[in-house]
Amino acid sequence: MERTGFEPFGEQLVSATDAQPKSRASKLLLRVGTGLFWSLVAGIVLARAAFFEPGVYDGFSRVASLAKSLIF
Repeated sequence: MERTGFEPFGEQLVSATDAQPKSRASKLLLRVGTGLFWSLVAGIVLARAAFFEPGVYDGFSRVASLAKSLIF
């Protein structure tokens, strides 16, 4: 007889074998979704690198140095 695991709140634990997709279509959908996610991540990182402007935060450093000179 199998022992079924439970969480502290009484929910039944799902084993690792139950979490894997069974059919070929769901395996394909999982791979497509994962590929789409990581391609979007790569696209966002590359877009941020391409359109990065180093001088954007210069105003903050001026305000910070002014605040430092006023306090000290």
